[in-house]
Amino acid sequence: MSTNTVKEILASLQRGESKPSEWTADVLRRIRQVDPQVGAFLTVDEEGATARAKALDDAPADERGKALFGVPYALKDNMCTAGIRTTAASRILENYIPPYDATVAEKLRAAGGIMVGKTNMDEFAMGSSTENSAYQKTKNPYDLDAVPGGSSGGSAAAVAAGLVPFALGSDTGGSIRQPAAFCGVVGLKPTYGRVSRFGLIAFASSLDQIGPFTRTVEDAAYVLNLISGRDLLDSTSAPADVEDFTADLQKGVQGLRIGVVRDIDTEGLQPGVRAAVDGAIDTLRQAGAEVVEVSLPNSHYAVAAYYLLAPAEASSNLARYDGVRYGRRAEGETLLQMYQRTRSEGFGMEVKRRIMIGTYALSSGYYDAYYKRAQQMRTLILRDFEAAFQHCDVIATPTAPTTAFKFGEKTDNPLQMYLNDIYTIPANLAGIPGISVPCGLSDGLPVGLQLLGRAFDEKTLLRVAHAYEQARGDVLPAPSVGVAQ
Repeated sequence: MSTNTVKEILASLQRGESKPSEWTADVLRRIRQVDPQVGAFLTVDEEGATARAKALDDAPADERGKALFGVPYALKDNMCTAGIRTTAASRILENYIPPYDATVAEKLRAAGGIMVGKTNMDEFAMGSSTENSAYQKTKNPYDLDAVPGGSSGGSAAAVAAGLVPFALGSDTGGSIRQPAAFCGVVGLKPTYGRVSRFGLIAFASSLDQIGPFTRTVEDAAYVLNLISGRDLLDSTSAPADVEDFTADLQKGVQGLRIGVVRDIDTEGLQPGVRAAVDGAIDTLRQAGAEVVEVSLPNSHYAVAAYYLLAPAEASSNLARYDGVRYGRRAEGETLLQMYQRTRSEGFGMEVKRRIMIGTYALSSGYYDAYYKRAQQMRTLILRDFEAAFQHCDVIATPTAPTTAFKFGEKTDNPLQMYLNDIYTIPANLAGIPGISVPCGLSDGLPVGLQLLGRAFDEKTLLRVAHAYEQARGDVLPAPSVGVAQ
Protein backbone atom coordinates (compact mmCIF):
# COMPACT_ATOMS: atom_id res chain seq x y z
CA MET A 1 0.00 0.00 0.00
CA SER A 2 1.25 3.47 -0.81
CA THR A 3 1.11 5.85 2.11
CA ASN A 4 2.51 8.73 0.10
CA THR A 5 0.94 12.11 0.65
CA VAL A 6 0.10 14.63 -2.05
CA LYS A 7 3.07 16.69 -0.88
CA GLU A 8 5.46 13.72 -1.20
CA ILE A 9 4.21 12.74 -4.66
CA LEU A 10 4.55 16.30 -5.93
CA ALA A 11 8.07 16.60 -4.55
CA SER A 12 9.10 13.37 -6.27
CA LEU A 13 7.60 14.48 -9.58
CA GLN A 14 9.08 17.96 -9.45
CA ARG A 15 12.56 16.60 -8.69
CA GLY A 16 12.26 14.35 -11.72
CA GLU A 17 12.58 11.18 -9.63
CA SER A 18 9.31 9.76 -11.00
CA LYS A 19 6.76 10.25 -13.74
CA PRO A 20 2.97 10.79 -13.66
CA SER A 21 2.52 7.50 -15.56
CA GLU A 22 4.39 5.62 -12.82
CA TRP A 23 2.22 6.97 -10.01
CA THR A 24 -0.95 6.40 -12.03
CA ALA A 25 0.03 2.85 -12.93
CA ASP A 26 0.77 2.15 -9.26
CA VAL A 27 -2.62 3.53 -8.19
CA LEU A 28 -4.48 1.54 -10.83
CA ARG A 29 -2.60 -1.62 -9.85
CA ARG A 30 -3.56 -1.17 -6.20
CA ILE A 31 -7.18 -0.55 -7.14
CA ARG A 32 -7.24 -3.81 -9.12
CA GLN A 33 -5.67 -5.72 -6.23
CA VAL A 34 -7.35 -4.18 -3.20
CA ASP A 35 -10.67 -2.71 -4.28
CA PRO A 36 -12.41 -6.07 -4.82
CA GLN A 37 -12.17 -6.42 -1.02
CA VAL A 38 -13.08 -2.82 -0.18
CA GLY A 39 -15.56 -1.80 -2.90
CA ALA A 40 -14.60 1.88 -2.85
CA PHE A 41 -14.98 2.53 -6.59
CA LEU A 42 -18.07 2.45 -8.79
CA THR A 43 -16.17 3.45 -11.93
CA VAL A 44 -12.44 3.25 -12.70
CA ASP A 45 -11.33 5.23 -15.74
CA GLU A 46 -8.20 3.20 -16.36
CA GLU A 47 -7.94 4.05 -20.04
CA GLY A 48 -8.50 7.77 -19.59
CA ALA A 49 -6.21 8.07 -16.57
CA THR A 50 -3.42 6.15 -18.30
CA ALA A 51 -3.65 8.27 -21.44
CA ARG A 52 -3.61 11.52 -19.47
CA ALA A 53 -0.65 10.38 -17.36
CA LYS A 54 1.38 9.47 -20.45
CA ALA A 55 0.57 12.86 -21.97
CA LEU A 56 1.80 14.57 -18.79
CA ASP A 57 5.04 12.57 -18.94
CA ASP A 58 5.95 14.59 -22.01
CA ALA A 59 4.50 17.89 -20.80
CA PRO A 60 6.57 21.08 -21.29
CA ALA A 61 8.26 22.76 -18.33
CA ASP A 62 5.44 25.24 -17.67
CA GLU A 63 2.97 22.35 -17.30
CA ARG A 64 5.25 20.58 -14.82
CA GLY A 65 5.02 23.53 -12.47
CA LYS A 66 1.25 23.17 -12.00
CA ALA A 67 0.03 22.74 -8.45
CA LEU A 68 -1.23 19.15 -8.83
CA PHE A 69 0.95 18.01 -11.71
CA GLY A 70 0.73 14.23 -12.11
CA VAL A 71 -1.10 13.47 -8.85
CA PRO A 72 -3.87 10.83 -9.08
CA TYR A 73 -7.16 11.35 -7.21
CA ALA A 74 -10.78 10.17 -7.07
CA LEU A 75 -14.16 11.91 -7.01
CA LYS A 76 -17.34 10.94 -5.23
CA ASP A 77 -19.85 9.73 -7.81
CA ASN A 78 -22.19 12.71 -7.37
CA MET A 79 -19.75 15.11 -9.06
CA CYS A 80 -20.29 15.39 -12.79
CA THR A 81 -17.47 14.34 -15.09
CA ALA A 82 -17.77 14.93 -18.83
CA GLY A 83 -17.93 11.66 -20.73
CA ILE A 84 -17.60 9.51 -17.59
CA ARG A 85 -20.60 7.79 -16.01
CA THR A 86 -21.96 9.62 -12.95
CA THR A 87 -24.70 7.79 -11.05
CA ALA A 88 -25.00 9.26 -7.54
CA ALA A 89 -25.16 5.51 -6.66
CA SER A 90 -28.77 5.43 -7.89
CA ARG A 91 -30.49 3.18 -10.41
CA ILE A 92 -32.32 6.21 -11.76
CA LEU A 93 -28.98 7.56 -13.10
CA GLU A 94 -27.48 4.19 -13.94
CA ASN A 95 -26.39 5.11 -17.45
CA TYR A 96 -26.07 8.89 -17.08
CA ILE A 97 -22.99 10.37 -18.75
CA PRO A 98 -22.74 14.14 -18.11
CA PRO A 99 -21.86 16.49 -20.95
CA TYR A 100 -19.85 18.76 -18.62
CA ASP A 101 -17.47 18.74 -15.63
CA ALA A 102 -18.28 19.93 -12.14
CA THR A 103 -16.27 23.03 -11.30
CA VAL A 104 -14.12 21.12 -8.79
CA ALA A 105 -13.33 18.45 -11.39
CA GLU A 106 -12.40 21.14 -13.90
CA LYS A 107 -10.15 22.90 -11.37
CA LEU A 108 -8.29 19.75 -10.37
CA ARG A 109 -7.71 18.81 -13.99
CA ALA A 110 -6.54 22.33 -14.82
CA ALA A 111 -4.08 22.05 -11.92
CA GLY A 112 -2.56 18.95 -13.54
CA GLY A 113 -4.30 16.22 -11.54
CA ILE A 114 -5.25 12.79 -12.89
CA MET A 115 -8.76 11.56 -12.07
CA VAL A 116 -8.68 7.76 -11.83
CA GLY A 117 -12.29 6.99 -10.89
CA LYS A 118 -15.58 7.69 -9.15
CA THR A 119 -16.25 6.41 -5.64
CA ASN A 120 -19.24 4.69 -4.07
CA MET A 121 -21.70 6.53 -1.83
CA ASP A 122 -25.13 6.41 -0.28
CA GLU A 123 -27.72 7.00 -3.00
CA PHE A 124 -28.00 10.75 -3.66
CA ALA A 125 -25.81 11.22 -0.55
CA MET A 126 -28.62 10.11 1.75
CA GLY A 127 -27.15 7.99 4.51
CA SER A 128 -24.46 7.57 7.14
CA SER A 129 -23.03 4.17 6.20
CA THR A 130 -22.83 3.80 2.37
CA GLU A 131 -25.26 0.89 2.76
CA ASN A 132 -27.81 2.77 0.64
CA SER A 133 -25.83 2.51 -2.59
CA ALA A 134 -27.86 0.84 -5.34
CA TYR A 135 -24.77 -1.03 -6.57
CA GLN A 136 -22.49 -2.35 -3.84
CA LYS A 137 -21.31 -2.12 -0.27
CA THR A 138 -18.12 -0.30 0.58
CA LYS A 139 -16.25 -1.87 3.49
CA ASN A 140 -14.15 -0.22 6.16
CA PRO A 141 -10.45 -0.98 5.56
CA TYR A 142 -9.98 -1.38 9.33
CA ASP A 143 -12.73 -4.01 9.59
CA LEU A 144 -14.37 -5.52 6.52
CA ASP A 145 -17.48 -6.33 8.57
CA ALA A 146 -17.94 -2.66 9.47
CA VAL A 147 -19.28 0.28 7.48
CA PRO A 148 -16.95 3.05 6.24
CA GLY A 149 -19.47 5.73 7.22
CA GLY A 150 -21.42 7.81 4.78
CA SER A 151 -22.47 9.18 2.54
CA SER A 152 -18.91 9.62 1.21
CA GLY A 153 -17.80 6.18 2.39
CA GLY A 154 -16.18 5.26 -0.93
CA SER A 155 -13.89 8.29 -0.94
CA ALA A 156 -12.91 7.78 2.71
CA ALA A 157 -12.21 4.07 2.21
CA ALA A 158 -10.18 4.74 -0.95
CA VAL A 159 -7.84 7.09 0.92
CA ALA A 160 -7.69 4.90 4.05
CA ALA A 161 -6.78 1.79 2.01
CA GLY A 162 -4.03 3.70 0.19
CA LEU A 163 -5.73 3.50 -3.20
CA VAL A 164 -5.40 7.24 -3.88
CA PRO A 165 -3.58 10.04 -2.03
CA PHE A 166 -6.74 12.14 -1.87
CA ALA A 167 -10.38 12.11 -2.90
CA LEU A 168 -13.24 14.58 -2.87
CA GLY A 169 -16.51 13.97 -1.06
CA SER A 170 -19.61 15.99 -0.26
CA ASP A 171 -20.92 16.88 3.20
CA THR A 172 -24.61 17.66 3.80
CA GLY A 173 -24.90 16.66 7.47
CA GLY A 174 -21.48 15.18 8.18
CA SER A 175 -20.88 13.06 5.10
CA ILE A 176 -17.18 13.95 4.87
CA ARG A 177 -16.28 14.19 8.55
CA GLN A 178 -18.09 11.07 9.81
CA PRO A 179 -16.60 8.62 7.24
CA ALA A 180 -13.21 10.28 7.77
CA ALA A 181 -13.52 9.46 11.47
CA PHE A 182 -14.65 5.88 10.80
CA CYS A 183 -11.80 5.24 8.34
CA GLY A 184 -9.01 7.03 10.18
CA VAL A 185 -8.28 9.80 7.65
CA VAL A 186 -8.58 13.59 7.55
CA GLY A 187 -11.88 14.96 6.24
CA LEU A 188 -12.56 18.68 5.71
CA LYS A 189 -15.91 20.41 5.19
CA PRO A 190 -15.24 24.03 4.16
CA THR A 191 -17.48 26.99 4.89
CA TYR A 192 -20.68 26.92 2.83
CA GLY A 193 -19.94 28.91 -0.32
CA ARG A 194 -16.16 28.49 -0.13
CA VAL A 195 -16.18 25.78 -2.84
CA SER A 196 -18.43 25.82 -5.89
CA ARG A 197 -21.28 23.30 -5.98
CA PHE A 198 -21.73 23.58 -9.74
CA GLY A 199 -21.89 20.06 -11.12
CA LEU A 200 -22.59 18.48 -7.74
CA ILE A 201 -25.78 16.40 -8.00
CA ALA A 202 -27.97 18.08 -5.42
CA PHE A 203 -29.37 16.54 -2.25
CA ALA A 204 -30.08 19.63 -0.10
CA SER A 205 -28.77 22.74 -1.83
CA SER A 206 -28.47 24.97 1.25
CA LEU A 207 -26.46 22.32 3.11
CA ASP A 208 -24.34 20.47 0.51
CA GLN A 209 -20.61 21.24 0.47
CA ILE A 210 -17.63 19.68 -1.31
CA GLY A 211 -14.37 18.97 0.51
CA PRO A 212 -11.29 16.69 0.54
CA PHE A 213 -10.27 13.44 2.21
CA THR A 214 -6.52 13.25 2.74
CA ARG A 215 -3.86 11.48 4.79
CA THR A 216 -2.65 14.70 6.46
CA VAL A 217 -4.02 18.10 7.43
CA GLU A 218 -1.39 19.77 5.24
CA ASP A 219 -2.70 17.91 2.20
CA ALA A 220 -6.26 18.95 3.06
CA ALA A 221 -5.18 22.59 3.20
CA TYR A 222 -3.32 22.22 -0.10
CA VAL A 223 -6.29 20.67 -1.91
CA LEU A 224 -8.61 23.33 -0.47
CA ASN A 225 -6.38 25.96 -2.11
CA LEU A 226 -7.07 24.34 -5.47
CA ILE A 227 -10.85 23.92 -5.27
CA SER A 228 -11.85 27.16 -3.52
CA GLY A 229 -13.05 30.38 -5.10
CA ARG A 230 -15.95 32.31 -6.52
CA ASP A 231 -17.73 30.60 -9.41
CA LEU A 232 -20.16 32.50 -11.61
CA LEU A 233 -21.86 29.19 -12.41
CA ASP A 234 -22.88 28.80 -8.74
CA SER A 235 -24.89 31.69 -7.32
CA THR A 236 -24.27 30.46 -3.77
CA SER A 237 -20.47 30.50 -4.05
CA ALA A 238 -19.03 33.31 -1.96
CA PRO A 239 -16.88 36.18 -3.26
CA ALA A 240 -14.44 35.61 -0.38
CA ASP A 241 -10.72 35.86 -1.08
CA VAL A 242 -8.93 32.54 -1.59
CA GLU A 243 -6.10 32.56 0.90
CA ASP A 244 -3.16 30.19 1.04
CA PHE A 245 -4.56 27.78 3.60
CA THR A 246 -1.14 26.21 4.16
CA ALA A 247 0.45 29.52 5.20
CA ASP A 248 -0.26 29.41 8.95
CA LEU A 249 -0.04 25.69 9.56
CA GLN A 250 3.25 25.87 11.45
CA LYS A 251 2.18 28.62 13.88
CA GLY A 252 0.99 26.20 16.54
CA VAL A 253 -1.81 26.78 19.04
CA GLN A 254 -0.06 28.99 21.58
CA GLY A 255 -2.54 31.71 22.55
CA LEU A 256 -5.54 30.09 20.85
CA ARG A 257 -8.67 29.07 22.75
CA ILE A 258 -10.29 25.67 22.25
CA GLY A 259 -14.00 25.59 23.13
CA VAL A 260 -15.45 22.50 24.79
CA VAL A 261 -19.25 22.39 24.70
CA ARG A 262 -20.57 21.95 28.24
CA ASP A 263 -24.15 21.21 27.21
CA ILE A 264 -23.38 18.75 24.42
CA ASP A 265 -25.56 15.65 24.24
CA THR A 266 -23.44 12.69 25.38
CA GLU A 267 -26.21 10.08 25.30
CA GLY A 268 -24.94 7.26 23.12
CA LEU A 269 -21.33 8.46 23.25
CA GLN A 270 -19.11 5.40 23.57
CA PRO A 271 -16.66 5.54 26.51
CA GLY A 272 -13.73 4.75 24.22
CA VAL A 273 -14.64 7.60 21.88
CA ARG A 274 -14.99 10.00 24.82
CA ALA A 275 -11.59 8.95 26.18
CA ALA A 276 -9.85 9.42 22.81
CA VAL A 277 -11.38 12.87 22.26
CA ASP A 278 -10.63 13.99 25.83
CA GLY A 279 -7.04 12.86 25.28
CA ALA A 280 -6.86 14.89 22.06
CA ILE A 281 -8.13 18.02 23.79
CA ASP A 282 -5.56 17.50 26.53
CA THR A 283 -2.86 17.23 23.85
CA LEU A 284 -3.90 20.63 22.50
CA ARG A 285 -3.79 22.04 26.03
CA GLN A 286 -0.28 20.72 26.51
CA ALA A 287 0.72 22.23 23.15
CA GLY A 288 -0.18 25.68 24.48
CA ALA A 289 -3.87 26.18 23.77
CA GLU A 290 -6.29 27.41 26.41
CA VAL A 291 -9.33 25.16 26.86
CA VAL A 292 -12.55 26.98 27.75
CA GLU A 293 -16.17 25.95 28.14
CA VAL A 294 -18.77 27.25 25.68
CA SER A 295 -22.49 26.70 25.26
CA LEU A 296 -24.55 25.61 22.27
CA PRO A 297 -27.97 25.39 23.94
CA ASN A 298 -29.96 24.70 20.78
CA SER A 299 -27.71 21.94 19.42
CA HIS A 300 -30.12 19.40 20.94
CA TYR A 301 -32.59 20.34 18.21
CA ALA A 302 -30.14 20.16 15.30
CA VAL A 303 -30.98 16.60 14.21
CA ALA A 304 -34.72 17.28 14.26
CA ALA A 305 -34.32 20.52 12.30
CA TYR A 306 -31.98 18.91 9.78
CA TYR A 307 -34.29 15.97 9.09
CA LEU A 308 -37.04 18.39 8.18
CA LEU A 309 -34.97 20.83 6.12
CA ALA A 310 -32.80 18.38 4.19
CA PRO A 311 -35.69 16.10 3.10
CA ALA A 312 -37.73 19.18 2.16
CA GLU A 313 -34.99 20.33 -0.18
CA ALA A 314 -34.50 16.79 -1.45
CA SER A 315 -38.17 16.46 -2.34
CA SER A 316 -37.79 19.54 -4.53
CA ASN A 317 -34.38 18.67 -6.02
CA LEU A 318 -35.28 15.09 -6.86
CA ALA A 319 -38.53 16.05 -8.61
CA ARG A 320 -36.48 16.42 -11.80
CA TYR A 321 -35.98 12.64 -12.02
CA ASP A 322 -39.26 11.82 -13.70
CA GLY A 323 -38.24 9.74 -16.72
CA VAL A 324 -38.87 12.55 -19.16
CA ARG A 325 -35.58 14.38 -19.63
CA TYR A 326 -32.72 12.08 -18.63
CA GLY A 327 -31.95 9.04 -16.56
CA ARG A 328 -34.03 5.91 -16.18
CA ARG A 329 -37.50 5.66 -17.72
CA ALA A 330 -40.01 2.95 -16.91
CA GLU A 331 -42.76 2.35 -19.43
CA GLY A 332 -46.37 3.07 -18.49
CA GLU A 333 -49.74 3.24 -20.19
CA THR A 334 -50.20 6.85 -19.09
CA LEU A 335 -47.87 9.73 -18.29
CA LEU A 336 -48.70 9.48 -14.58
CA GLN A 337 -48.02 5.74 -14.58
CA MET A 338 -44.67 6.36 -16.25
CA TYR A 339 -43.78 8.91 -13.55
CA GLN A 340 -44.79 6.56 -10.78
CA ARG A 341 -43.01 3.50 -12.13
CA THR A 342 -39.84 5.43 -12.96
CA ARG A 343 -39.51 6.84 -9.46
CA SER A 344 -40.63 3.67 -7.72
CA GLU A 345 -38.12 1.50 -9.59
CA GLY A 346 -35.34 4.08 -9.79
CA PHE A 347 -35.16 5.31 -6.19
CA GLY A 348 -34.07 3.24 -3.21
CA MET A 349 -35.95 2.98 0.07
CA GLU A 350 -34.03 5.68 1.95
CA VAL A 351 -34.44 8.18 -0.88
CA LYS A 352 -38.18 7.46 -1.01
CA ARG A 353 -38.42 7.88 2.76
CA ARG A 354 -36.79 11.29 2.67
CA ILE A 355 -38.83 12.49 -0.31
CA MET A 356 -42.00 11.58 1.57
CA ILE A 357 -40.84 13.30 4.78
CA GLY A 358 -39.88 16.41 2.85
CA THR A 359 -43.06 16.55 0.81
CA TYR A 360 -45.11 16.21 3.99
CA ALA A 361 -43.17 18.99 5.74
CA LEU A 362 -43.77 21.33 2.80
CA SER A 363 -47.43 20.47 2.30
CA SER A 364 -50.28 22.88 2.89
CA GLY A 365 -51.22 23.02 6.55
CA TYR A 366 -47.88 21.66 7.76
CA TYR A 367 -45.38 24.16 6.32
CA ASP A 368 -45.56 26.57 9.26
CA ALA A 369 -45.62 23.81 11.86
CA TYR A 370 -42.58 21.97 10.51
CA TYR A 371 -40.48 23.58 7.77
CA LYS A 372 -40.79 27.17 9.00
CA ARG A 373 -40.00 26.24 12.60
CA ALA A 374 -37.02 24.18 11.48
CA GLN A 375 -35.67 27.21 9.61
CA GLN A 376 -36.16 29.32 12.73
CA MET A 377 -34.23 26.76 14.76
CA ARG A 378 -31.48 26.85 12.15
CA THR A 379 -31.09 30.58 12.80
CA LEU A 380 -30.90 30.00 16.54
CA ILE A 381 -28.18 27.37 16.06
CA LEU A 382 -26.20 29.82 13.91
CA ARG A 383 -26.52 32.47 16.64
CA ASP A 384 -25.34 29.94 19.23
CA PHE A 385 -22.15 29.41 17.26
CA GLU A 386 -21.63 33.14 16.81
CA ALA A 387 -21.95 33.62 20.57
CA ALA A 388 -19.63 30.68 21.32
CA PHE A 389 -16.93 32.03 19.00
CA GLN A 390 -16.84 35.21 21.07
CA HIS A 391 -15.09 33.08 23.70
CA CYS A 392 -12.98 30.67 21.61
CA ASP A 393 -11.21 30.27 18.28
CA VAL A 394 -12.31 26.72 17.49
CA ILE A 395 -14.73 24.25 19.06
CA ALA A 396 -13.73 20.63 19.72
CA THR A 397 -16.19 17.71 19.85
CA PRO A 398 -16.25 14.04 18.89
CA THR A 399 -16.89 13.62 15.17
CA ALA A 400 -19.31 10.75 15.79
CA PRO A 401 -20.66 9.19 19.00
CA THR A 402 -19.44 5.72 18.04
CA THR A 403 -16.76 4.01 16.01
CA ALA A 404 -17.70 2.26 12.77
CA PHE A 405 -20.67 -0.04 13.33
CA LYS A 406 -21.35 -3.39 11.69
CA PHE A 407 -23.29 -3.77 8.45
CA GLY A 408 -27.01 -4.04 9.12
CA GLU A 409 -26.71 -2.83 12.70
CA LYS A 410 -28.71 0.37 12.16
CA THR A 411 -30.54 -0.16 8.87
CA ASP A 412 -33.76 -1.30 10.57
CA ASN A 413 -33.81 1.75 12.83
CA PRO A 414 -33.56 4.96 10.75
CA LEU A 415 -33.68 7.20 13.82
CA GLN A 416 -30.66 5.46 15.34
CA MET A 417 -28.84 5.92 12.03
CA TYR A 418 -29.77 9.61 11.90
CA LEU A 419 -28.48 10.18 15.44
CA ASN A 420 -25.02 9.10 14.31
CA ASP A 421 -24.72 12.59 12.79
CA ILE A 422 -25.56 14.40 16.03
CA TYR A 423 -22.18 16.15 16.30
CA THR A 424 -21.71 16.99 12.64
CA ILE A 425 -25.13 18.33 11.61
CA PRO A 426 -24.96 21.66 13.53
CA ALA A 427 -22.02 22.86 11.40
CA ASN A 428 -24.00 22.29 8.19
CA LEU A 429 -27.02 24.15 9.53
CA ALA A 430 -24.76 27.08 10.48
CA GLY A 431 -22.63 26.89 7.32
CA ILE A 432 -19.34 26.90 9.27
CA PRO A 433 -16.22 24.85 8.44
CA GLY A 434 -15.35 21.62 10.21
CA ILE A 435 -12.60 19.02 10.07
CA SER A 436 -12.21 15.50 11.43
CA VAL A 437 -8.71 14.38 12.43
CA PRO A 438 -7.84 10.86 13.64
CA CYS A 439 -7.24 10.88 17.41
CA GLY A 440 -6.82 7.24 18.38
CA LEU A 441 -8.54 3.88 18.49
CA SER A 442 -11.44 2.43 20.44
CA ASP A 443 -11.76 -1.35 20.34
CA GLY A 444 -9.39 -1.39 17.38
CA LEU A 445 -11.34 1.11 15.26
CA PRO A 446 -10.48 4.75 14.49
CA VAL A 447 -11.91 7.70 16.42
CA GLY A 448 -12.19 11.22 15.00
CA LEU A 449 -11.69 14.58 16.72
CA GLN A 450 -13.97 17.20 15.17
CA LEU A 451 -12.84 20.82 15.14
CA LEU A 452 -15.25 23.59 14.10
CA GLY A 453 -14.30 27.14 13.15
CA ARG A 454 -15.76 30.53 12.33
CA ALA A 455 -17.20 31.01 8.86
CA PHE A 456 -14.40 31.55 6.30
CA ASP A 457 -11.73 31.05 8.95
CA GLU A 458 -10.40 27.76 7.63
CA LYS A 459 -6.84 28.99 8.24
CA THR A 460 -7.26 28.93 12.02
CA LEU A 461 -9.16 25.64 11.88
CA LEU A 462 -6.42 23.99 9.83
CA ARG A 463 -3.73 25.52 12.03
CA VAL A 464 -5.23 23.87 15.13
CA ALA A 465 -5.80 20.57 13.35
CA HIS A 466 -2.23 20.52 12.07
CA ALA A 467 -0.83 21.39 15.51
CA TYR A 468 -2.76 18.50 17.03
CA GLU A 469 -1.61 16.15 14.26
CA GLN A 470 2.03 17.10 14.87
CA ALA A 471 1.75 16.86 18.66
CA ARG A 472 -0.01 13.52 18.74
CA GLY A 473 2.45 11.65 16.50
CA ASP A 474 1.21 8.49 14.80
CA VAL A 475 -1.82 7.27 16.73
CA LEU A 476 -3.25 4.83 14.19
CA PRO A 477 -1.84 1.57 12.91
CA ALA A 478 -2.27 0.84 9.22
CA PRO A 479 -5.63 -0.71 8.26
CA SER A 480 -5.93 -4.43 7.82
CA VAL A 481 -6.69 -4.12 4.10
CA GLY A 482 -4.27 -2.64 1.58
CA VAL A 483 -1.14 -2.71 3.73
CA ALA A 484 0.60 -5.71 2.23
CA GLN A 485 -0.38 -5.02 -1.34
